[in-house]
Amino acid sequence: MSIETLKGRIPDFAKDVRLNLSTMAGDESLTPRRKYGLFLACGIASRNPLVRDALAAEAEGKLAPAEAAAAKSAAAIMGMNNVYYRFLHLASDQTFRTLPARLRMNVLANPGVDKLDFELWSLAVSAINGCGQCIDAHVAALREGGMPVEEIQTAVRYAAIIQSAAIALEAAEVAAA
Repeated sequence: MSIETLKGRIPDFAKDVRLNLSTMAGDESLTPRRKYGLFLACGIASRNPLVRDALAAEAEGKLAPAEAAAAKSAAAIMGMNNVYYRFLHLASDQTFRTLPARLRMNVLANPGVDKLDFELWSLAVSAINGCGQCIDAHVAALREGGMPVEEIQTAVRYAAIIQSAAIALEAAEVAAA
């Protein structure tokens, strides 16, 4: 499956999602590694098999194996971190902030790709998962690394489009039931 096939599965009530998928697919404002890494990491984070498979197919052959592994790592590690750090942010009992996380996060120190690429993919996944603390940390690292705000915004826009495709597909299933 590809983005074109995915667009064909998006119902008419979500035609804006189709248009946004087209815009995203044709966007050349990011390097191919950043773009296709975002596709893969956000497709996985969407937790929708159709979206995941379509975006993985788009990324196939455009990412080196190490880059694809790093995008998958960003989705996986942020899946863990976003739950934990969102809990810390939302919990009224501040005692939890004083305790060690005791979560292995070695991939953050050595992701196997350019640190800014990994941070960008992690930011997008954190946006999908709704972790404000992680979003702030990744934005700070990206800004400190010199990434233009427009590229940061594009990554979050991709995350929003990808998540909206997953929701549109799920909504279509509910309507058909």
